[in-house]
Parts: sequence; structure tokens; C-alpha cells
Amino acid sequence: MIRIGKISYWHVHAWDYTKQAQEHPEAEIVAVWDENPERGQEAAEKQGVKFYDSLDEMLAQDDIDAVIVDAPTRMHREVMLKAAAAGKHIFTEKVLASTLHEVNDILNAVQENHVKLTVSLPRLNDGYTLAIREILEQELLGQVTLVRVRLSHNGATAGWLPEHFYSLEDCLGGALIDLGCHPMYLTRLFLNQEPIDVSAQFGYVTGKEVEDNAVATLSTKTGAVGIVEAGFVNNFSPFTIEVHGTDGTLLYGTPNEKLLIRTTRKEEYKNEWVEVPVPGARESAFHQWIGHIQNDTTADENVAFAVELTKLMEAANQSAREHRNVRLSELQG
Repeated sequence: MIRIGKISYWHVHAWDYTKQAQEHPEAEIVAVWDENPERGQEAAEKQGVKFYDSLDEMLAQDDIDAVIVDAPTRMHREVMLKAAAAGKHIFTEKVLASTLHEVNDILNAVQENHVKLTVSLPRLNDGYTLAIREILEQELLGQVTLVRVRLSHNGATAGWLPEHFYSLEDCLGGALIDLGCHPMYLTRLFLNQEPIDVSAQFGYVTGKEVEDNAVATLSTKTGAVGIVEAGFVNNFSPFTIEVHGTDGTLLYGTPNEKLLIRTTRKEEYKNEWVEVPVPGARESAFHQWIGHIQNDTTADENVAFAVELTKLMEAANQSAREHRNVRLSELQG
């Protein structure tokens, strides 16, 4: 049994990961720490587990094997360095950290202390992603020329997103670094090459401290372009994926949750749009993490995409701040 200490209930998905742990036959949450003691005490009482006022004290317990991190983004480096030093395996909400420098600090600590790290990048495991990856591996679109992924909701306009998600100090950004993480790592995945620079535009429709409407564009050496879109200000904006190539196109979520292909590279796809079957999702990042702990394996692909995600987010935030393209080579690791 993997005994887990929960680090914070700040994030909106904190209870989702709690539920995953509760439902997993080889995992259990045994303790809670929260930078907001009142919130943490309430969460601990609800689960019938111990609340710790001190993170250091919780991490010092021999009967805790691992932690789930849902603390504010600004605290990720601090709490994960402590967890790694205490020998606790780490599952964390995205982003891993806000800068490449902080990510490298975390990775060094993870490696030095031989703990297992997995980042919640859930859409890497969804069926449509698996299907698109297979089609791209078969080169059915020819050379990829443009990838566009959009994810948006009405959290800011409908008022259901927690107010602390608009704190620049805690979140280190808004719609892009929160919701836009998913389009960002998917765009990077489908481009199948590291972008060379990033340009971002932020909008402030509801006048929050952080952006609630955002677009980032990624350029590559081959000329392919990635477009990442995210927002907190849309009622009926479907999750959308477009992958265009020299010989064909894939569409998902326009607006229905169907994967469509048209390409000259396969006879049955030449003359009309054809729906491609979408397989079921593979096991969740949380379940993968438990497996890595049990089997002494590492989440190499997951961590690699988490690092890339931070690089792209850091460049996008810098681009929006400075109103210019930011080359990834500028980032200080």
C-alpha cells in the first residue's frame, strides 16, 4: 500500500486526485498539510486523517511514502524540494514549475533522492490523443504544417472559478498557464519537434489581475506552426484539435467529439471526411505513478513533456510581458 500525504487543497483538481487515491486499491491518503490551515483541517477531518500544521513534520513521518502536490504554483519548487529530500515520491498538478530553472532544481532533487515523479498531464492519455499519435506515426498527413488546439470555459464570466485562481502571485499567470497547459503540451506533441520561439497575446476581458483570454503561437525550424488557445470567458467553445499536413488534415471537436480525417495518402480517405475510431483512454497519470513506485520505473515521457511545457509557458509569459517573440534558447536553466 502506498501511503500518501496530501500537500494542499488549493487547486480545483485537488479533490479529483484525492478521489483517485481513495479508489486505487494500492493507495491511501493518510495525512494532509495545507498552507491554509483551516482548509487543510477541514479536508483532513472529512477524510478521517491527521492534519499537520508543519509540512516538515508531515514529511518526516516514516509511515508516509509519497505526496500529491496541489499547492499554489509559486510553491511547487519549495514543497517538491522538501518532499524529494525526505524521500517521498511526488505526483503533482501541472505546471511542474513556472521556470526552467526551477524545473531543473526539482529534477535534480528527484534524481538525487531516487524518488518517482509524475505530472498530471491527463490529455496525453486520452483516446483521441492516442489515435492522432498513431495516424501521425503512419505519416498519413504528409509533413505536418500547422497544429491548433483550443480549450476554453466560462469560469470567469460565470463566476464559478475560485477567486484565488486570479492571483498573479499564486498562479504566476491565468488562462494560459492553467487551462492552456493542455493545448500547449498537445500542440508540442503533435508538432513532434521542439519549437524555436514563442509569441503570446493575452486578453483581460473581465479585468482580472491575470489574463482570461490567451493565444500563443509556436514556430519551428521546419516552418510548421503551433497555435495554442485558452480562455476563461467562453460559454460554448468546444475542445478542438486541428492537425494539418501537406497531404491531409485531422479534425477533432468541431464541434462534436469525433475524430475526422481527409488525406490523399490513403484511397479511402481521399474524397470525403471519414470518422476514425477513437480508442479508450490508457491508465491515468496517477495510476501510472503508482505503477512506477511499485515497479521501480520512471515516467520518462511524462516528465519530458512536463519540462517542455514549462519552457513553453515561461517563454509565452515573457513574450506577453515584453511584447516580442521569445526564443527558447534565451531561457536560463
